[in-house]
Amino acid sequence: MSTRNPNLKAPSTADRRSAQYTSSTRPRVPSASMSGENERRSSTTSHARKQSNTAGTGERRVERREVREREVEIRRTRSPLKHTSESRVNARTKTEKPRQDRAGATSAGARRTATTEESQPPWEPQATLVPHTTAPLATRISIPPLASTAPVALQPTPLAQLSLDQQESAIIEDLLFVFMGFEGQYIRFSDSYNPHEEKERLVGPQFRILPGLDPSLRDLTKSMLKMATHYIAVETCVEVLGREEYGAVNHSLCAAVRRLLKEYLTLMAQLEHQMLTNQSFTLHVLNLHTKQTSHMLFQLYTTGIELLKANGVLEDDESDDSADDTDNFEGILESLREGGNVQLTTKKVCKGGSVLGLITRRLASMSGDPAARELLTTLLREASKPYMAMLNEWLHHGGIKDPHAEFLIKEQKSIKRERLDQDYTDEYWEKRYTMRDALVPPQLEGVKGKVLLAGKYLNVVRECGGVDISKTVEDVPTSFDDPRFLDNVNSAYAYANSSLFNLLLTTHQLPARLRSLKHYFFLDRSDFFSYFLELGASELKKPAKNVNIGKLQSLLDIVVRQPGSVAAEDPYKEDVKVQINETGLTNWLMKIVTVTGLDQDAANAGSITNYLTPANAAPAAVTDDSNITGFQALVFDYEMPFPLSLVVSRVTLTRYQLLFRYLLSLRHLETSLVDCWLEQGKHGAWKHRSKNPRIEHWKRRAWTLRARMLVFVQQLLYYCTAEVIEPNWVSLMSRLSEEGREDGKGKGRASEDGGVERTVDELMQDHVDFLATCLKECMLTNSKLLRINNKIMSTCAMFATFTQSLSRYLITGDPDLVTQANAQSSAHQTAKSKTTGPSLSSQRASKTGQFVYDPQRVDKMFDMLGKYEENFARHLKILLDTLNYLAATETVVFLSLCARLASAGEGGMVSATIEGFGV
Repeated sequence: MSTRNPNLKAPSTADRRSAQYTSSTRPRVPSASMSGENERRSSTTSHARKQSNTAGTGERRVERREVREREVEIRRTRSPLKHTSESRVNARTKTEKPRQDRAGATSAGARRTATTEESQPPWEPQATLVPHTTAPLATRISIPPLASTAPVALQPTPLAQLSLDQQESAIIEDLLFVFMGFEGQYIRFSDSYNPHEEKERLVGPQFRILPGLDPSLRDLTKSMLKMATHYIAVETCVEVLGREEYGAVNHSLCAAVRRLLKEYLTLMAQLEHQMLTNQSFTLHVLNLHTKQTSHMLFQLYTTGIELLKANGVLEDDESDDSADDTDNFEGILESLREGGNVQLTTKKVCKGGSVLGLITRRLASMSGDPAARELLTTLLREASKPYMAMLNEWLHHGGIKDPHAEFLIKEQKSIKRERLDQDYTDEYWEKRYTMRDALVPPQLEGVKGKVLLAGKYLNVVRECGGVDISKTVEDVPTSFDDPRFLDNVNSAYAYANSSLFNLLLTTHQLPARLRSLKHYFFLDRSDFFSYFLELGASELKKPAKNVNIGKLQSLLDIVVRQPGSVAAEDPYKEDVKVQINETGLTNWLMKIVTVTGLDQDAANAGSITNYLTPANAAPAAVTDDSNITGFQALVFDYEMPFPLSLVVSRVTLTRYQLLFRYLLSLRHLETSLVDCWLEQGKHGAWKHRSKNPRIEHWKRRAWTLRARMLVFVQQLLYYCTAEVIEPNWVSLMSRLSEEGREDGKGKGRASEDGGVERTVDELMQDHVDFLATCLKECMLTNSKLLRINNKIMSTCAMFATFTQSLSRYLITGDPDLVTQANAQSSAHQTAKSKTTGPSLSSQRASKTGQFVYDPQRVDKMFDMLGKYEENFARHLKILLDTLNYLAATETVVFLSLCARLASAGEGGMVSATIEGFGV
């Protein structure tokens, strides 16, 4: 505590200045470095004059000049910034020497002083304008020079030579300068502080007080200097975070802090007015007036330090590398696609939702400090305004205005809807708009899924012209503390969902499109398709590489326009196209089902081969696709317009094509086996009753095997269509019709939490699940089932193709059939010779071979047929065992298939029994 005499009037600042010096004045808020020169020069003069008062009064004028010259001479050799008690004692001792000793040195000291002043250049600090930066709130005036660089002549009077009242007045005046970020006469920056280093200014300077101050004043002053440290750090933090790369949320936060600092400077001006006009204004009064402001600056300082550490500007020992490397990598690719410059930097940037999350966490931790809570609430409200503007634009217009990449939704502008016909990964829907999990504020954590879907839905509606983007969104919350905040998200989500549902189901007739897909890809009511296969049989029998696609497309156009067919009434028949895929169905499916994710062990191995998926690593082909026919390579394509292409994307259309090719292979194999039965029914060799009972037994076995194969194919085809596709299709369409009725009323069903019960994403997922279920239950997703099924169907196809050869074997094994066949051939050649001439007839007779009876042919026939039977029965047994196992472990639908296919194996046991009895 300082003691003051109540009867003694404290000299004001103006009185002290007029008494000490008249030629120089000191501005209250120095705007340039020239003020420091004047302050130090005037303080030096005052110091010299105060010391002269200790001499006698009779010769005051002479002593004043002599002491001033003597002090200049002493301070040339001793630093005024490092006073010690010993130097002050020595100075007093020298001033107390006899007058005649100092008078002898007066003339010499005066000459040396004049010489020194002439040799030292004058101190002329200058203020300059700093060039513009990307931070609009950055200061434009250069940093003033340090007080330690001022000449000795400008140093102030030592504090030890001032009275207690004078010390307090000087310290109060210095504190007002220090509170505004400048050095005072007696309070200066520490020697280790460099104001030109940005990181040092961000941490804040430490101050030192010149020696000689009263201990009570020193302790109180030191406690108040923390506010000056915080002010300088906060002001620098505003400049740094106000740069362009830190985003609009940081900019808004800095603007709010800048307004608080403006109020702080207003308080400093009021305190200065009190100092100049109020005689009872003491250091304790100043401390009381700045208590609340000091606490505010401390909260701003700690918040700024956390932001700077999160941005990597200041080092944080406890932080881990939480930078979003994936986001950075995608940003680089985006810049490369757009032809921009790429800056390879790994600097962390805390912006957008991360800033709001940091302030929110600090607000939660300050629940016991009302003043801090009020301050942080204000900062959160101001900082969230640009974020809420982006959120409202996304929720109500489906657009993103995010120049600084700080919104929780990220847009990949390079992914355009024009490329949907080539998008085999659902990239447009899945990757055009994605979530930045690191930038989701805590207030949106529970509804971030709704936010993403609402904007995606509305974006689709907007691209179809269903949203007026010129209309300004009104009466929406502008900050997170608005009580309507969650209601705004939920209502926008419900509106976007119902709008897109109405667009898909009503405007673009999604159910009708799906029924059209069913007609063409699932062969539903496929009268036109049977006609198409008959017309194009000659073309489809060719190798796939020789098929004329244009001819097939013309035949399909003719067939679908045939009056009376189901396809003729289809309004979307123009969208069906013919394609030839030179990859076989089994190999195509094997490439899909063998693709697996990259496990951690393979990722750590470091070999390039470990990064190749089985599909890329070219797995061994199950079948040879070099000579597949047009029947095996035929596939339909379908042109789906936007926005229906989001539901029936290229990925889902590929699933349709897989099911189509599988059903087509079964239908073609069934037709081949039926043709085989026709061949056996009309050929004379099969109708002839042989005298050899073994030949008759062989024919019964061949007929039985053909029948078993036909039963297998027909039962499999019936199972896939009637027991897999149709029930799942009915379930899907019932859900669609239910949604259509609800949307016809204007809105969907509301759930208990205020949202909607069904979303467009769920509709799309239902469609994908329908196709995935069909593929799985049709045995197209299991590699073992694919291999077994391929072997059985290949055996059936080879047997059907080999029917003509079996007829020739049957003729050569029976002598009666050989005689009959040769007689018919001779009669045929005789008839031809009468019409074509003997020369041509003889040439053809030489080329036409006569049948020769072979007694060993019957054994070869039994051996060949036995191989077909064994191959078919063995693989059918493996298939049934596999289906029984999968029915017990995965899905029970395979049980019905097992029961149906078991009938195809019964004929083998019957034929084996007959052969055992020797029939």
